[in-house]
Amino acid sequence: MKSLEERYLERLSELYPTIAAASTEVINLEAILNLPKGTENFLTDIHGEYEAFNHVLKNGSGSVRRKIDDVFGNTLSRKDKQTLATLIYYPEEKMRLILQDEENVEDWYKITLYRLIEVARRASSKYTRSKVRKALPKEFAYVLEELLIERGDDQDKESYYDSIIATIIRVGRAREFIVALSELIQRLVIDHLHIVGDIYDRGPGPHLILDKLMNYHSVDIQWGNHDVVWMGAAAGQIGCICNVIRICARYGNMDILEDGYGINMLPLATYAVNTYDGDPCTCFSLKGNNTNDPKEKEINLKIHKAVSILQWKAEGQIIMRHPEFHMENRNLLHRVNFETGTIDLDGKTYKMLDMNFPTVDPKNPYAFTPQEAEIIDRLQHAFMSCEKLQQHMKFLLAKGSLYKVYNDNLLYHGCVPLNPDGSFRKVSIYGETYQGRALFDALENWIRKGFVSLDKKEREMGRDIMWWIWLNPDSPLFGKTKMATFERYYLAEKETHEEKKTPYYTLYEKEEVVDNILREFGLNPVGAHIINGHVPVKTKNGESPIKCGGKLLVIDGGFSRAYQKETGIAGYTLIYNSYGLILAAHDPFESTEAAIVNESDIHSDRMVVARVARRKRVADTDTGKDLQEKIADLEKLLEAYRSGHIAEKFTK
Repeated sequence: MKSLEERYLERLSELYPTIAAASTEVINLEAILNLPKGTENFLTDIHGEYEAFNHVLKNGSGSVRRKIDDVFGNTLSRKDKQTLATLIYYPEEKMRLILQDEENVEDWYKITLYRLIEVARRASSKYTRSKVRKALPKEFAYVLEELLIERGDDQDKESYYDSIIATIIRVGRAREFIVALSELIQRLVIDHLHIVGDIYDRGPGPHLILDKLMNYHSVDIQWGNHDVVWMGAAAGQIGCICNVIRICARYGNMDILEDGYGINMLPLATYAVNTYDGDPCTCFSLKGNNTNDPKEKEINLKIHKAVSILQWKAEGQIIMRHPEFHMENRNLLHRVNFETGTIDLDGKTYKMLDMNFPTVDPKNPYAFTPQEAEIIDRLQHAFMSCEKLQQHMKFLLAKGSLYKVYNDNLLYHGCVPLNPDGSFRKVSIYGETYQGRALFDALENWIRKGFVSLDKKEREMGRDIMWWIWLNPDSPLFGKTKMATFERYYLAEKETHEEKKTPYYTLYEKEEVVDNILREFGLNPVGAHIINGHVPVKTKNGESPIKCGGKLLVIDGGFSRAYQKETGIAGYTLIYNSYGLILAAHDPFESTEAAIVNESDIHSDRMVVARVARRKRVADTDTGKDLQEKIADLEKLLEAYRSGHIAEKFTK
């Protein structure tokens, strides 16, 4: 019987049937190892802000502007550079504006095409010809390859290049060629994109962000707590569904559900209006609003209150169904004294701000009324049968995970549960105890079971664990002692609203703790980093995103408009190129229209977090390690060919 290695080499010989073929591939791979590493871009806590996200994606967190500066230096004015950058971001829209006032259109086309070709050449310079070829739009692939790969300073071909440009203009394809070049530059400045959690909630366009990511050339996603609650909702978990609708209502984003996903909210709206007729719902004021219609605003307030009550009932049932979750202290409806209008919490009595609970039975407060049960069934069916939502969830499952180790960086959204002494906290999940990396692995396994397990009970357990991840103090995606939603709505006393952070957030400045986390996930603390999101960095208060001397980076700086008053900025992004790690702090994004008309790019303050002593090559990356293993396999194949153990295939 042949050994495993022999069978593997025989399979490999089918791909490389001759000594020449295997040798050529070794030469190609060795050459690739010596190219500069591709640029990685890290974004987190996008929270539905599609326009700002789309702009940062188009400008590569400032990478496009850096390429323009590299190419043109002082030979172009600041104004011309900004116009060129805006053209690359929004080629069709910007070109339309420019050509309205341009007297000599042919000259503008010629100058612009030459400038874009130079920027595209610089952006493609660190990639193989094969990789660039794959990125080229099919319509212009041959011509673009000629212009980009060949050197334009070759005097023998100068007239050849001039002729190509002149012909592009003469045949009326300059517009389309400029769009193709601009999109190619956007594609080449970022080799790989990392989304470190929280695509959903607060902002109006998470569905648009998912659509964009599904077409992105290379991306991975680390799920955030707001992503997991949507995943739970898509899987049919009632507590998650209610949380998703409540947050949409609170931020005035019901359009996400109705227009973005086509989920019918009319039954819930009708129920809410009838149940809370005459109730001003003052405790359920909206944090955002997409309408000036008083009637629509009133309906949203009532939906907000109705689904909140449904949420607390659903969560109460989950908690009673799973005593092993140890969340009895978050069941609060039965603590309300409906006669005195008060509630007892932690030995104190507080006055409730609202006592209109027409659907709550004080003797059985967590039971749904028949009408509520019907609403819940319809919502569950709507979420589970929504084709677009399920498509987005499949993408999140395929490209996502709770953490990722990539090129000596550990990426996760929230935290690693720790004890006050810095040791890994032991967490019980369905009777099994986990800590550190094993906890992440177990939870991710349960999330996937919630979607695909053939065992009905196991699938339900997986769905319930998604709700647990959303708000349990031991969850690595939550990191607080409680989610005080009920208290924030119903009690005036600020002391009841406090959500204390878990020990991770006081210990992540300690090097021994961070080093221990890195080792737990298989990384050498020397040169490795943790990339973290979840908790907004309040830059205006002097807080720094750089923790533990640069070993841990918190890059949530307020992409969401709802956070920007707290943070003072509009988010951090991180760039990891062949020279090191660069952190960019972005000013708020005004609008796409302003970016096009006024050329108001997002201003970014940049700081170098870590600069490498020697420029990083592909050989220094995870991809490089895979290529080195492939080279070793090919060299074994060559040895087998030359020793006669495997015969070369006959090829014509």
